[in-house]
Amino acid sequence: MTTEATEELSFEEALTQLETLVRELESGRIKLDDAVTAYEKAVALKKFCENKLKAAQLKIEKIELTPDGELTTTPLDKVEE
Repeated sequence: MTTEATEELSFEEALTQLETLVRELESGRIKLDDAVTAYEKAVALKKFCENKLKAAQLKIEKIELTPDGELTTTPLDKVEE
């Protein structure tokens, strides 16, 4: 799977493909060469999914109500846990 082909996938499509590859690898029923190729694809899909999640996390904001009743947002990285 090329980087270009991976970039065209949605997060959900990439995750589904990754899950399928993991199941195939765990089954142990595929030939070694196919397993190596599947593993390489799985690594690329995992990286793609991680990057999508990081990008989404950066966009998430906490919505807060100020004392005077107005709504404000705070970036996720500035929210106290």
